[in-house]
Amino acid sequence: MLWAISCTDKSNTAPIREKVLQPHRDYLQSQKGILVLAGATQNDDGTQAIGSLFIVNVDSRATAKAFSDGDPFTKAGVFAAVTITRMRKGQWNPGAAEGA
Repeated sequence: MLWAISCTDKSNTAPIREKVLQPHRDYLQSQKGILVLAGATQNDDGTQAIGSLFIVNVDSRATAKAFSDGDPFTKAGVFAAVTITRMRKGQWNPGAAEGA
């Protein structure tokens, strides 16, 4: 089943985010078997990360939370809030994201 994990950054965490960016990317690579989509959410002009969004395919909320808890961004305290919501695949058009 799919789970959307929406994370909102704390204020002024850009230096922490930058410091743990490579470990975060390495972690996501290690989770590619369950990771459907991942990316930073940004302010409207795209100049600053304000959070992260992940879609994972796992069997339970607990497993989705374990994924989130294992993320170096979570461990470093980047996020002010993390919301985990079960979702169902309605439309699937990954080609529409090309060039984004």
